[in-house]
Amino acid sequence: MELSEKRLLIAGGAGFIGPHLARTLIDRGNDVVVADHSRADPARVPAAATFRAADLTDPDDVADVLTPDLDGVFHLAAWSDPNDDRPRRQFEDNTAITYNLLERMHSVGVDRLAFTSSSTVYGEAPRPTPEDHGPLEPISVYGASKIADEGLISTYAHSHGIQAWVYRFANIVGPGQRGNVIADFIEKLHEDPSTLEILGDGRQEKSYLHVTDCVDAMCHVVESTTAPYNVFNLGTETTTSVTTVADIVCDVLGVDPSYEYTGGDRGWTGDVPRMRLSIEKLADNGWEPTIESDAAVRRAAAELADELA
Repeated sequence: MELSEKRLLIAGGAGFIGPHLARTLIDRGNDVVVADHSRADPARVPAAATFRAADLTDPDDVADVLTPDLDGVFHLAAWSDPNDDRPRRQFEDNTAITYNLLERMHSVGVDRLAFTSSSTVYGEAPRPTPEDHGPLEPISVYGASKIADEGLISTYAHSHGIQAWVYRFANIVGPGQRGNVIADFIEKLHEDPSTLEILGDGRQEKSYLHVTDCVDAMCHVVESTTAPYNVFNLGTETTTSVTTVADIVCDVLGVDPSYEYTGGDRGWTGDVPRMRLSIEKLADNGWEPTIESDAAVRRAAAELADELA
């Protein structure tokens, strides 16, 4: 699908990635509608987009925002807090949102869906992890919900004529992000620049992709593939340890704290301590990241430092 002169819905589009995607789609000449929950901040959404408050777990709200005149849907909506003490609600809400969107698309004839999945579907897999790795063994409810979402989307792609693109993300970083390791370190160091608490042993090592590369890859995949169901890893070929993230953030802020590690090989229950996705399929399709992992962390740290100053 060529992403120009289209009418597109971004479900869950007022979070971190959604506003970046909306700006890119608008710049390409598309008409963009952003739907997100009532607690979302409409100021995050580009002025040229239409913002609609909607509870996407409610089929009636989905019917209000997913109209027959749409050419496609970007589905970014999900609850992803690893500290959420309501795992059943997280699983049920995430899968309900996906089911509601798919059912509405099928009923009104909107037949193109791009979905943001996650590297968490793989669990603790060999690295680099290709898209055809199996069995998928997630270790978090969030990862389990993403597998369930992928299963629903595959069903509608193969049985109900919906063309689908599934992105399995590495760690996406950049301006506007909150609740990730970079923003967390910056906020902690603003409170106390002499000491920095680091969850786990600091040797957790993951791939970080800057949001500008992420959005560019998302668009590239939609425009360059024609199969009914397409799955792509989005990440970088390199990784960055949590201690290195801390070093970069401290360098950007100009501080030199002592590090205090909470211990253990992971930051929280369900944390995958080491992740690197194979992006060979993406490269074979003509796209590679412009910024590798350490540089993506440094750029995001500088951008977030300005925002959180």
